[in-house]
Amino acid sequence: MARPIELGLILEGEDAEEFWKDRKDPKVTKEEIELFKEAMRISKTHFRV
Repeated sequence: MARPIELGLILEGEDAEEFWKDRKDPKVTKEEIELFKEAMRISKTHFRV
């Protein structure tokens, strides 16, 4: 029987604060938006469900 995967990443201090700050107010660049749009276009043409 398979064992459950143990998560080992625990953020503390400034790392934890930065993680939650980014989750609440993510900063996305125009380049990232364009890359996401291109990925969506490619997936629609190659992976029809």
